[in-house]
Amino acid sequence: MVEAEDAMKWWVLRPDAATYDFGQGDELVRFAQAHGMKVRGHCLVWGRSNPEWLTQGHFTALQLSRLLHEHIDRVMSHYAGQVFAWDVVTKLWMKTEMCEVPSGTTNRHWISGHGTEYIEQVLRWAHEADPHALLFYNEAEGEGLNRKSDAIYTMVKDFKRLGIPIDGVGLQMHISLADADIPGIAANISANIARLTALGVQVHITELDVSLPLDSSGLARAEDLSRQADVYRAIVRACLNSAGCTAIQTWGFTDKYSWIGSHSRGARGQALPFDRAYQPKAAYRAVLEEILAGRSTRH
Repeated sequence: MVEAEDAMKWWVLRPDAATYDFGQGDELVRFAQAHGMKVRGHCLVWGRSNPEWLTQGHFTALQLSRLLHEHIDRVMSHYAGQVFAWDVVTKLWMKTEMCEVPSGTTNRHWISGHGTEYIEQVLRWAHEADPHALLFYNEAEGEGLNRKSDAIYTMVKDFKRLGIPIDGVGLQMHISLADADIPGIAANISANIARLTALGVQVHITELDVSLPLDSSGLARAEDLSRQADVYRAIVRACLNSAGCTAIQTWGFTDKYSWIGSHSRGARGQALPFDRAYQPKAAYRAVLEEILAGRSTRH
C-alpha cells in the first residue's frame, strides 16, 4: 500500500482556482499499479497545506462550500477505482479545547458550536463522488484513551446512528520516544481500537513513525533504537489483535526522507523502520516478527 504525502493535497492539485494538476498523484498511482499495491488517498479536507488563492481569497461561506464540493467531486471522480480509501477529513481537533462533541443533539452547526455538520456534509459528498471508496476520518494524538479520542468515538457513534457514510477512523501515531509509555501504548491503543471497531468501522494506522532524540552528530543511542522497536512491536500487536484494524502504514519508509528531521530542526529523527541507507533496523524486524506471529495465530 502507498499513500501520497503531498501529491493529493490542495496546494499541489490546485495551483489556482481554475486548474487541476493530477501529475504527481497519477505517477504514484501508476507506481502502485505496476507493483500490485493499493493506494490510500490523502487528503480532501485539512486546515493546512492549502494554496494562497484559497486561504487569502475572501470567499463567502457559500462560495467556499461550492469550492469544496466541486473539489471533492473532481478529485474523487478522477481517482475512482484507483484509490481504495480516502482520508476525507484530517486533523479537525488540533486544539484540545475543541474536543467536545454533543452526542444525540439536533443542533449540529460547525461554525457556531464546534459541532460536526461540516464533516457530515463532506462525507456525503465524498460518498456521492465515489460510492465504492472507503471513507475515513483521520486524526493525530487520538490513538489511545484521552479527551480527543473520546470526542472522535462520540462523533463516529453519532454518525453511525444517523446513517452518515463513514467507513473508518485513521490513527496517525506520530510518536516521540521521549513520551512513549510502552505498556500503556499497547493497552490504550488496543482499547481504543476495540471500541471504534465495535461501532462497525475499520481502523487504519495511517502515519506511524517513532522519532528518537539525536546527538550533535545526528545519531540515536543504541538503547533508543531498541526501545523504538518495542514501540513498533506493541502497535502492530494492538492492530493485529483486532479483526477491524485492517491496515498499518508508516509515514514514509526510510529515514532519509522522513519529515521528522526538518520539523524538529534536527533534534529528533531516525523514526522509520529503514535507515538513511535503506537498511532495515530493529523496528523493521520487530514489525515483521509480529506480522508473522499474527498470521500464524489467525490460521
